[in-house]
Amino acid sequence: MTVDRSYRQPGAVLTDHRFTVPLDHTRPDGERIELYAREAVATGKDPETLPWLLYLEGGPGFGARRFVGRQAWLERALTEYRVLLLDQRGTGRSTPANRQTLPLRGTPAQQAEYLAHFRADSIVRDAEVIRPGLTGGAPWTVLGQSFGGFCTTHYLSTAPEGLTAALITGGLPSLTATADEVYEAAYPRIERKNLAHYARYPMDVERARRIAAHLVERPAELPGGYRLTAAAFQSLGILLGTGDGSHQLHYLLEDAFVPTSAGPALSDAFLEGVHGLLSFAAHPLYALLHEPIYAQVPAAPTAWAAERVRAGHPGFDAEKTLAGDGPLLFTGETIHPWHFTADPALAPLRETAELLAARTGWQPLYDPARLAANEVPVAAAIYHDDMYVDTAHSLQTARAIRGLRTWVTDEFEHDGVRAGGPRVLDHLLALVRDEV
Repeated sequence: MTVDRSYRQPGAVLTDHRFTVPLDHTRPDGERIELYAREAVATGKDPETLPWLLYLEGGPGFGARRFVGRQAWLERALTEYRVLLLDQRGTGRSTPANRQTLPLRGTPAQQAEYLAHFRADSIVRDAEVIRPGLTGGAPWTVLGQSFGGFCTTHYLSTAPEGLTAALITGGLPSLTATADEVYEAAYPRIERKNLAHYARYPMDVERARRIAAHLVERPAELPGGYRLTAAAFQSLGILLGTGDGSHQLHYLLEDAFVPTSAGPALSDAFLEGVHGLLSFAAHPLYALLHEPIYAQVPAAPTAWAAERVRAGHPGFDAEKTLAGDGPLLFTGETIHPWHFTADPALAPLRETAELLAARTGWQPLYDPARLAANEVPVAAAIYHDDMYVDTAHSLQTARAIRGLRTWVTDEFEHDGVRAGGPRVLDHLLALVRDEV
């Protein structure tokens, strides 16, 4: 472990940490990769007197959020914890995996083999490697948001001795669902989010149809070379699962066209805004590993599950929709083969993605028997009709983990731990402590 110099932000003292861990934890003497984490302690507090809280970000593919001072839930956490914001392997400053670095691994087959070590099982084993050096061997509390909750559930399955408590927000996964089953549950949820958006903003029905029709005839090129097709436009539905996403989408659609000498055209402002939302340049592992995080049947590949399942939901077919008079349905929280041709950040990795989609040998991530005997205090915030993680799956898992206490709410969307911040964390801590 390497500890860099500490520095200050408003209300907090931050310290950078770097670690080396095995790429493959079954081969501890083999290749090693570097991890990065940022420690945060409230100004004026002695860190040596504080228990540790490890934060696992959502994703896959996102580094830990870069807070300024004591933003969001960190305000509450710093009142009693020494917080470690971990960039999970392959993200942020932790040996990043992207179109620039992955060719160093060799062929697409070698890249796919490398990326097979970037699921929740490896992330949890990373945490267990670095924990003793930070805590002196003491267990810590883990807060997992979204995919971070998937990792936390794996933690409870495989290394509960490392945990004082587990807090999960919007991230209780099904213990057994295949990728196909995950997406069969997802498309009806996504459709409900669409209909709720159009009920709020009925003027967007015609706006979305007009943009999609334009793109069917003339796909646009976004800044950086991203090819905006009707299907890519539909993927802006990723916004509909967040607290203010519907409003963001509405404002984006209302500024889509401008008059030009050649007739109406998609505006530069619209195209710039769309690019910022659709590009995977900052988080390519989200696209590469999105289906493998659900893979648990050794003999079964994920095989582009979201694309295959979508074929059974024709309401999401833009051209069929435009042939009628119904509203265009946005997608979101789904990855498709076309992502790896449309996005320049992903295009060089298309063959690698195909190999991951065809891969077999994935191992189960959760141990139902061990979870049924769980003794770690656990609390989970489950958001009613969460677009990203199926509520029914989460409730089924909540019943399967001994002692887990739930807070089911429709006050927040999937990003509740960010939007609700201190209150969400405070409520979960009260639950694990039997204070409510």
